[in-house]
Amino acid sequence: MYPLVMNLHFLSLVVLAMTLASKLVLLFALLVLSFNHIEAKMKITRMQFYMHDVVGGPNPTAVRVAGRSNFTGTNPIEAMFGSIFIMDNPLTATPNPNSTVLGRAQGIYAMSSKETEFSLLMTLTYGFISGPYNGSSFSVIGRNPVMSEVREMPVVGGTGMFRLARGYCLAKTYSMDQMDAIIGYNVTLIH
Repeated sequence: MYPLVMNLHFLSLVVLAMTLASKLVLLFALLVLSFNHIEAKMKITRMQFYMHDVVGGPNPTAVRVAGRSNFTGTNPIEAMFGSIFIMDNPLTATPNPNSTVLGRAQGIYAMSSKETEFSLLMTLTYGFISGPYNGSSFSVIGRNPVMSEVREMPVVGGTGMFRLARGYCLAKTYSMDQMDAIIGYNVTLIH
């Protein structure tokens, strides 16, 4: 009689394991289907615009709020190391400063290189005030090696039609005069 009880106990464990396994398979299938459903609803948006970063003159759009005051060396990159700027830069449809304003880039950038490469650490939100993206924004956080021809930075989120956005932007300096610059952006967003 004892082996029969053990066999029944073993069989009930096998049935329980098969039931759990089938439930796990069903749960996994539902998760895959829901992710596919979410992916099917996601859009890809590509856009191009120009940011005008004005540090000098009577109406700057980027202002230094912190930096070194005790530097005595001659290396200009090392002299700027640690400087922090707050910005509110216009975004336009073309490189012309008088073209249609699409939005504003607001945030912080810091001079993050100490020696040979001029690079920034940027935390910016690109908010749109006109056109098809009016009321929406996306945010970028990343390193920007300014002297490279093309710089790639990650998109880490967004609002409005760009809610939950991810993607990247490619920045390329269109023109530069002293510290003032016009930067072209090509952006790819998945949202």
